[in-house]
Amino acid sequence: MLTAVACLGGIGLVAATALGIAAKKFAVEVDPKEAAILAALPGANCGACGEPGCSGYARAVAEGRLAPNLCPPGGQQTAEALAAILGVKVRVKDPAVAVVICQGGDELAQQKYHYLGMADCNAAQKLAGGPKSCPAGCLGLGSCVRACLFAAITITPDHRAVIDRAKCTGCEQCLKVCPRQVIIMAPKAVTTHVLCNSHDKGAEVRKYCQIGCIACNICKKISSEAYLIENFLARVNYAQAGQAVAAIAKCPMKCIRDLADNNESAGAVAEAETPAA
Repeated sequence: MLTAVACLGGIGLVAATALGIAAKKFAVEVDPKEAAILAALPGANCGACGEPGCSGYARAVAEGRLAPNLCPPGGQQTAEALAAILGVKVRVKDPAVAVVICQGGDELAQQKYHYLGMADCNAAQKLAGGPKSCPAGCLGLGSCVRACLFAAITITPDHRAVIDRAKCTGCEQCLKVCPRQVIIMAPKAVTTHVLCNSHDKGAEVRKYCQIGCIACNICKKISSEAYLIENFLARVNYAQAGQAVAAIAKCPMKCIRDLADNNESAGAVAEAETPAA
């Protein structure tokens, strides 16, 4: 009995010694600077920086491969903290937020068919190009909601994705999963947007959407520097966005919105008028 116990104890001692030697030999040294950077990051692991997670970004910053201002969720505070760790100065990027450029919910945009499949925009898009007649409108099935790590996106009862500007960190994960590119990134300081994504001619847009841009040029006539008309679609010139608000009341299709109230689901959508045929 004592012999067996002694043998087991000896085996345990040898194994522990071997493991200790192996741990020292194969230990991976962590750069203290990398560890400090990782501790300063928000830990969202969103991938907006281009790395698969915060640990990868911390390593890249410590090695000088990436700049310290590429973490949208961390914003200015994190960028300055990383710059301090590195002992460098950093230019903080202007914050950006995601914007859904579509207001065509079930009541305002025609459907080609009643979709009963998986609640996923990419799956629906593969079925005859999606149920919505507008080829560029929001399908409202929540792929972006599931991609957002910050609970900044919701789906309205009429199947439109809307973004809470206060919660959006600009990580761009929602852009990657939208099959129709209905979500764009815009400067957070800009609140006036043309919420339409269709490049069809006005006559075609009127057939399937009551609140789509028809490229009538009224907005550009009112604020010539604030709007651009490209491929039958108006958009705000963000460099001159301060003048864009003047055209909101004159837009016949009510597709220009000021999102300063942080509520995409209210306002002009409820007030939309059916355009004349």
